Amino acid sequence: MRGSRLRYSLKGCDKMQTKKISISYNDYVRGINFLNIDEQLTLLEIISARLKKSIGQKKKSSIMQLEGLGANLWKGIDAHDYVQKERESWS
Repeated sequence: MRGSRLRYSLKGCDKMQTKKISISYNDYVRGINFLNIDEQLTLLEIISARLKKSIGQKKKSSIMQLEGLGANLWKGIDAHDYVQKERESWS
């Protein structure tokens, strides 16, 4: 798994300071065991909100994007003749 970034605050300082450290997916999973129930629920809410945001940002596809796809395969083929031959093959 690729490393991730975690921000934490150093308590006891007048100004809140943050330091970035790199931890792995497995470190995150092991760390869950040290969280109380409220912290676990908060973490779940954060992950859920981020997933919803990233899923919502995906551009939706349209069937119209397929328009003209494979047109070169049909060059020189009469559509009515093709359909007629297909229908005849079913009999």
